[in-house]
Amino acid sequence: MIKRRDFIAGLGSAAAWPVVARAQQKAVPVIGFVSLASADAFEQTGYLAAFRHGLGETGYVEGQNVAVEYYWLEGRYDRLPMLMADLVRRGVAVITTPDSIAAASAAKAATATIPIVFAIGDDPVKFGLVASLARPGGNATGINFFGVEVMAKRLGLLHELVPKAVRVAVLVNPANPAWMVALQEVQEAARVIGLQIHVLNASTSNEIDAAFATAERERLDALFVTPDAFLTGRRAQIVTLATRERIPAAWNRDFVVAGGLMGYATNAADANRQIGIYVGRILRGEKPSDLPVQQPTKFEFVINLKTAKALGLTIPETLLATADEVIQ
Repeated sequence: MIKRRDFIAGLGSAAAWPVVARAQQKAVPVIGFVSLASADAFEQTGYLAAFRHGLGETGYVEGQNVAVEYYWLEGRYDRLPMLMADLVRRGVAVITTPDSIAAASAAKAATATIPIVFAIGDDPVKFGLVASLARPGGNATGINFFGVEVMAKRLGLLHELVPKAVRVAVLVNPANPAWMVALQEVQEAARVIGLQIHVLNASTSNEIDAAFATAERERLDALFVTPDAFLTGRRAQIVTLATRERIPAAWNRDFVVAGGLMGYATNAADANRQIGIYVGRILRGEKPSDLPVQQPTKFEFVINLKTAKALGLTIPETLLATADEVIQ
């Protein structure tokens, strides 16, 4: 296993790449794994284990008959073009982008021949990644995990959970090229429900701190986090600040497990397992153009009862009955 934890410290010339990577590439196929999150985020949530499990289901074991080069960009969207160009130059067997439309689009712009397996939260047809969901065509396929579509449902559940909340802070990363799409979805859902949206931008750790300071100063009633790989990597920070400021917050299951109030999203671990399976199938000779874009069937509604009690909230029995998991 080759980990590129130090990639964001500086993407240099070809001479900067370890000789071992080139040696491995000759012996076994190399997968370029490009994430906008952090290594810790993927490891702690079990996403990385799920990806490897999916690979294993197709007969590939990392370190034995396949090599994986990991690139953890931690929100550095500007590094994508140079990185993808280098992966193409070195001729990796597959590029996988498990958490970002921007990364998938950068890979697609860099190559029309190397297979790409993506996981994104919006329609891949709209972004030109595939011709259609059933028949992708070209060199890309993957998972559409409905990150945008589920946000309306999540906001509705937050409203049911905290019915007195009217002014909702929406945390977005403006460095993410897809942030406006996510925000528009939230704004439309808020309009229907009758909520007031206050957008808080955060592309760095310090800006997350500043966003919460604004939420406190403006006395906002609740927090809604939009899909973004960098924000996922700062999950612990966001939980800590939400707890300190006593602000009810909604995101996904991993956020709730870490101490957040509630989450509603697709099962991300299962999506990463599917990515591993598709990468393995491609390595075995199948073409991306013949592999339909998968859509999730597992959705998770999770409530942290301990956090709710700390916030002085009484969870309606109807929500407790419909929750897939209640963390005590």
